[in-house]
Amino acid sequence: MDSVTVVGHRGDPYRVRENTLRSVSSAIERGADAVEVDVRLTEDGVPVLLHDDTLKRLWGHGLPLAELPYARVRELSRGGIPTLREALLTAGDHRLMLDLPGGDAASVRTIVGTVRECGAGERVYYCAGAVAMLDVRAADPAAEIALTWTSLAPPRPVLLDAVRPRWLNYRFGLVSRGLVDRVHRDGLLVSAWTADTRRTMRKLITNGVDSVTTNRVDTLAAVLRKAHA
Repeated sequence: MDSVTVVGHRGDPYRVRENTLRSVSSAIERGADAVEVDVRLTEDGVPVLLHDDTLKRLWGHGLPLAELPYARVRELSRGGIPTLREALLTAGDHRLMLDLPGGDAASVRTIVGTVRECGAGERVYYCAGAVAMLDVRAADPAAEIALTWTSLAPPRPVLLDAVRPRWLNYRFGLVSRGLVDRVHRDGLLVSAWTADTRRTMRKLITNGVDSVTTNRVDTLAAVLRKAHA
């Protein structure tokens, strides 16, 4: 249990707007070992933190990110949407888990290249489905990957051989002790998302997961402390 990694989901979104620098900092201050953020590209190829493909939900502008240059994104969000470079700087020595929603091969290469340019390869790992993670593996043979898997059926060996993940990343409702034991026997780690109740957190810890992603970092940290008491 002492090896369970606490991952803040998009930062600390119950207190601070998700995927912002303040949210990343808040998650770390409240006990996160790593922070999961979503990375997309602007029209002019700048990697920024945003989960949705438009600015509507968080910033009130129903405009596709992919059609906006970075300067306009900065203006519309009043500086609230940070670049990946800024997030890496803000995280310091803590790890970032980069989720790549809707990424294609070209955008993945840009994101991986930015991580490399920032000298942050050891502090970053990537998560998403098989297609995006194959693109990550092609862009960086040494990248650490958490392959998001949404089925109880195990990934096919040919896929595992191609992606070479360190983690399998499951929705929390799929996780059982048997699944965790099977994944561990295959030499992989298990991460689970997104657990926000104490009951779910305790169940995941009891089942032996290696990492839990949560919107409630301080609650998970407290559950882990109690488990060790």
